[in-house]
Amino acid sequence: MRDGSDGEANRARDLPAEAGNETARLVALMDRLRSECPWDRKQTFRDLSGHLLEECYEVLEALADEDLPALEGELGDLFFQVVFLARLGQEQGAFDLASVARRIHAKMVSRHPHVFGESAVLDADAVRVQWETLKRREREEKGREGTSPFEGVPRSLPALLKAVRLTSRAAVLGFDWHKEADVLAKLDEEVMEFRAEVLAENATKEGIADEIGDILFTVVNVARRHGIDPEAALQATNARFRSRFEGVADRLRADGKEVAGTPLQELDRLWNEVKAEQRKPG
Repeated sequence: MRDGSDGEANRARDLPAEAGNETARLVALMDRLRSECPWDRKQTFRDLSGHLLEECYEVLEALADEDLPALEGELGDLFFQVVFLARLGQEQGAFDLASVARRIHAKMVSRHPHVFGESAVLDADAVRVQWETLKRREREEKGREGTSPFEGVPRSLPALLKAVRLTSRAAVLGFDWHKEADVLAKLDEEVMEFRAEVLAENATKEGIADEIGDILFTVVNVARRHGIDPEAALQATNARFRSRFEGVADRLRADGKEVAGTPLQELDRLWNEVKAEQRKPG
């Protein structure tokens, strides 16, 4: 149990000032790299997009592993990409790191009237509804409202995350299931349609793909309604599958065998052994 000493230590350090100083050092470092390093000097917005995406995924991996030392390093790598992109914006006279920080500060203040204003909200769900209402008002002021209820949801989002954002926006507008049984019935319906398509004599790849998409979209809705990140859930399942299958391969190698060529029945038996072993407490 913490005794408050961490908070006192942070106050003693004057963390805002320290963060500002370190950020200033990083900006100065970026200036020097941009002028003296041949690789950094030639980078463009398009060049950095791939690096930005890679750093985002490395942050997500550290989060999934709950590895805080790794997370600190990955956040630094991600922050460097932000500093780099801001430098490119500065060179084009469009924006700089200061204007980026100023803009997000102003946005967060305006999006939290229950903290910085007089609005009253009861819980996190009310905050989420208020957030969407404020975003819609901002789009109206910019003349962008009315084109789509999904204005502001990036088209380039990964599919699972995009499905969460789309269904969340629709739910805020009142388009959502009222009862859990209804969404589960929809999931059963989509699975039945998928089975029918797969087993049909005239089944097509496109038709099967459509039905798989419908199942995934409905599963995302189930996850959203339970406050579960479907991307994180699938990543966790991927990790379990990898660990268990590597366990199967390890057991086979210990007997001088390889996965390829091992009968499926034997693979299933080893899989169940590894699964049972990993589920043991402690």
